[in-house]
Amino acid sequence: IQADGTDGNCVTFVLHDEDHTLGNSLRYMVMKNPEVEFCGYCITHPSESKINFRIQTRGALPAVEPFRKGLNDLMGVCQHVLNTFEVRHSWRAPG
Repeated sequence: IQADGTDGNCVTFVLHDEDHTLGNSLRYMVMKNPEVEFCGYCITHPSESKINFRIQTRGALPAVEPFRKGLNDLMGVCQHVLNTFEVRHSWRAPG
């Protein structure tokens, strides 16, 4: 991850080896934060596997905070889905 920005509350994070799968899911999680004024991403080019992920916050909240929270929240949701799937579809030996 690289971060570019002149101001701590408006930063563009460059995520390498990622695409819409992470970009759209992470954008949704970050936008749930009421302190986030803008959050969006773009794919730099179809032949490159990286996205530019931009966050702008209200007030003095550094953009890295909702970015970090969004990633952690997304990991929590993914873990919950995995746990639920494993419980409901656990493999049982015949017999």
